Amino acid sequence: MELPKFILGDNTDYPDAIYIIHTEFPRFILNLEDDEVEWMEEFDEHDEKEIASETENLIQLATDFYDREIERYNA
Repeated sequence: MELPKFILGDNTDYPDAIYIIHTEFPRFILNLEDDEVEWMEEFDEHDEKEIASETENLIQLATDFYDREIERYNA
């Protein structure tokens, strides 16, 4: 099965939270309520340096995806 790069999610147990799931490496879940990131990968020291530099870009892509989805829902 091929998954989209980003998936929008919510949960009624957390009514104020909206989640963006990034399905490609490095996989993570971003909570837009508080901008908390939960990484779904284990990183070694080399990966951590690379991920640190890429994190800002990945979060921007995730929030751009969210904005695009909301625009489509409102259209």
